Amino acid sequence: MKIQIRVAWALMCSRAAVLRSDPERGEITTTVIVTALMAIAAIAIIGIIVAKLTQKANSIDLG
Repeated sequence: MKIQIRVAWALMCSRAAVLRSDPERGEITTTVIVTALMAIAAIAIIGIIVAKLTQKANSIDLG
């Protein structure tokens, strides 16, 4: 049983060392900010398009 625990511990330690050495750490904040800004821009653009379409539809004379 002790050997299995030691093997599991060694495996977890080696995996943690690999994750710590990953050069991509810390980029998550930038990715989240850029994604949020793109989502805000998309919502604003859709709002502008809907407003223009509604204005155009209301200006059509049906009578």
